[in-house]
Amino acid sequence: MRIVGIYGSPRAGGNTDKMLDAFLEGARQEGALVSPIYVRKLAMQGCLGCGGCDETGQCVVKDDMQNVYPLLEAAQGIVLASPVYFYNLTGQVKLLIDRSQALFMKKSLSAKAHPPSGPAASKEGKKGFLLSAAATRGKKLFDCARLTFTYFMDALGGHMVGELCLRELEGKKDVEKDLRWLSQCRAEGERFARSLTDGPVEADGAV
Repeated sequence: MRIVGIYGSPRAGGNTDKMLDAFLEGARQEGALVSPIYVRKLAMQGCLGCGGCDETGQCVVKDDMQNVYPLLEAAQGIVLASPVYFYNLTGQVKLLIDRSQALFMKKSLSAKAHPPSGPAASKEGKKGFLLSAAATRGKKLFDCARLTFTYFMDALGGHMVGELCLRELEGKKDVEKDLRWLSQCRAEGERFARSLTDGPVEADGAV
């Protein structure tokens, strides 16, 4: 089973980094192959809206996203960890999501050329899990992040199956104040990995 873990915070070692570390630790214990992606380390620009991928399914911009695409395509599970900035995912994560339009077009073009039928048409697709943390308590605090991630997974041919979103975490190490939080992240990682199809375990890869 292959899982991509997207570290979406521009701040290294913060709450969502620690949440994803624990989640992926749990997934690895269940035999998952994990590929971490640290968006803060990627040299990438936003989608140009040029339509270049409409005909080919390939992005015309040549930057670090070219290394990310194969990982997203190969993954059976995708877990995204991002703090909430202005009631949504971080700008760095949004760049990655916008640039995934190329994968959506690649999938669409493939479906047109080779319409699925029989068992292939009923495959469940990729599974996604959202981890998030925010400083305030707003009732709709995670609504935009949740909706954005839902449609990101839809574009990749999958769906969101779970989330763990924690309120009132402002300090960099606040998630460590209650040991239950990281334990829950680890347990969710184990559960998520078990929900995926079993496969061979290989060496980890990272971007």
